[in-house]
Amino acid sequence: MENRSVEEFSRFSSFLSLVMATVESGGVVCRCREMGSCFPGEARFQGKQIIKKNLSSFSTIPFFRNSFLDRRRLTARNNRIIRMEAREKSRSKIVNSSRRNKVPVFMMLPVDVFETGPSGKMRIPRFKAIRASLNALKVAGVHGVAVEVWWGVVERFSPLSYDWFLYEHLFKLISDCGLKLHAALSFHSNIRSTFRGKEGVSLPQWILEIGAHNRDIYYQDQKGMSNDDYLTLGVDNFPLFSGRTALECYGDFILSFVNKFDHLIGDLIEEISIGLGPSGELRYPAHPFEDGRWRFPGIGEFQCYDKYMMDDLKMAACRVGKPQWGERGPQNAGGYNSSLSAAPFFKEGDENFLSDYGHFFLEWYSGRLIHHADAILEKAAQLLKKYKKNNLPSVILVAKLGGIYWWYNTVSHPAELTAGYYNTESRDGYDPVTSMLSRHGAALHIPCLEMADSETPASCFCSPERLLKQIVGTSEQNVIHLTGRNTNERFDKDGLWQIHYNCCRPLAAAVVKSFTFFRMNDKIFRLENWNNFLPFIRMMSTDH
Repeated sequence: MENRSVEEFSRFSSFLSLVMATVESGGVVCRCREMGSCFPGEARFQGKQIIKKNLSSFSTIPFFRNSFLDRRRLTARNNRIIRMEAREKSRSKIVNSSRRNKVPVFMMLPVDVFETGPSGKMRIPRFKAIRASLNALKVAGVHGVAVEVWWGVVERFSPLSYDWFLYEHLFKLISDCGLKLHAALSFHSNIRSTFRGKEGVSLPQWILEIGAHNRDIYYQDQKGMSNDDYLTLGVDNFPLFSGRTALECYGDFILSFVNKFDHLIGDLIEEISIGLGPSGELRYPAHPFEDGRWRFPGIGEFQCYDKYMMDDLKMAACRVGKPQWGERGPQNAGGYNSSLSAAPFFKEGDENFLSDYGHFFLEWYSGRLIHHADAILEKAAQLLKKYKKNNLPSVILVAKLGGIYWWYNTVSHPAELTAGYYNTESRDGYDPVTSMLSRHGAALHIPCLEMADSETPASCFCSPERLLKQIVGTSEQNVIHLTGRNTNERFDKDGLWQIHYNCCRPLAAAVVKSFTFFRMNDKIFRLENWNNFLPFIRMMSTDH
């Protein structure tokens, strides 16, 4: 362990002692400086001050502010891929589990848990500081932690060579601290810019080597620009990766994880989410902000211009007798940072989203995304089928959804369309997604639980509240569990109480099974934030 880490832990242990001594009384006093790390690097303590909170005095922000017209559901019968008997079986599980209104809270570990060491191998640089943080969270009443299980860490140097050493130690630490685990199997990268340069976890090195010679294994926009964040779904069934297809790579990784941690699944490991796209979410990388191509509230761009996706589009067009439709994607859909008014495809006119061509393209574009998730989750569901207690799953299979809430209050919902959700004012694009998840017994991980319409810019036609209500409604209809998360970092009372309200009040039968707080850093342990966080955890842990 580095000297820095030892000194850091020595300072932080004083903070931890203060937390444990005062948490049951309602608060802790700390003064944390701004640090580059996600862990509290330095703390000054000015005596113990007990701050008691009267929970009944906190107001909640109403989840539904305005009524609106119900969406016209246009999903065709042949798109319903869940059998009635499977749906009824799932419904009984939902009804039984919905009798409990406590919502366990998982804390997502910091983004810099892993770093690249001098030898090129990944390591955990602040292991003792993590231990101290986890103990503090346990005392506060946090149920568990969420950990990204990176493809680029475990299968880093060569195909089918899995190194679980770091995760064995990390999982043991979590268990020793008395916390539960949400394991997020992550097939994307997490490269970020810092003052030291590019840092984070990339895709496996052997994948990057293949990508250096064939950029078409990544998603591409209409200008041919790509990034190496996630493999295009166009390569799902092509043996480009040392004789394996992308789907086989994902499936082998999931199998290796299950075999390695078989003894922990259903006990320590309560939830397993499967990465299905950028940031682990089921979507296209239509809004790439890391490289500066996109800025909020741009509508984004369609990501279908790698040669594998284009070949698939051409075949789809030929099957419907319109080969000209397969030559390219929509040419009048604007750019990443276009507004609705600058993109004719999303407005009225010829060859817009309502035209025959528009319907064909959007059906193909969204359908390929759902098929991609269907194939991966089928493998995961088969492997997890054996983990049952009293004929009920002992571990929850989870799929994450992106929260594309800007331009929602328009007819065409352009930002959702570019992300792969064929959701418009007249078509429910989340129904086929939740139908697919129901067939696999998977839960849907929904974002934006901290957001209110009043906090968003009116000029962007945002509505996180309407988006949530729609997703909750279709999830109830297709009888799937929900888990949730915040999209933006919030430690203020309004944000935390909005989360509590959304988790515990309006969802009724489609009860939120858990909530993941995104994510742990030094800010959470500061005086005001900690004193807001403690009552929030207590409320989430109380029957309602």
